[in-house]
Amino acid sequence: QVQLVESGGGLVQTGGSLVLSCAASGLSFTTASMAWFRQDPGKERQFVAAISWSGRTTDYSDSARGRFTLSRDNAKNTATLQMNSLKLEDTAVYYCAADTTRHFGDRLPASFDYWGQGTQVTVSS
Repeated sequence: QVQLVESGGGLVQTGGSLVLSCAASGLSFTTASMAWFRQDPGKERQFVAAISWSGRTTDYSDSARGRFTLSRDNAKNTATLQMNSLKLEDTAVYYCAADTTRHFGDRLPASFDYWGQGTQVTVSS
């Protein structure tokens, strides 16, 4: 059974930092692209960042680029999103996702096979 378990969400002030972690089990992690999405209530899930199975290639949304850094540890089956300079508009539920088809570069949620339950990030002024 595949499980993606997010952790690290919480409440932070604008300009602060948070680290989100995604622990994966039950899948071939070293051949899976990993990504983070976020979603506000009543809105569509939005792409934030992705990393290839090797970790050599990353992709960021315009809002994340320069502030967020996605990395992975294939020995520990984890993907970590370092979020700096947080803004009010970063408030959302953040989801970890895995694409096990060895494809990289598609930002659509439908391209990802497995999802975590989500972790709330709230940025306050």
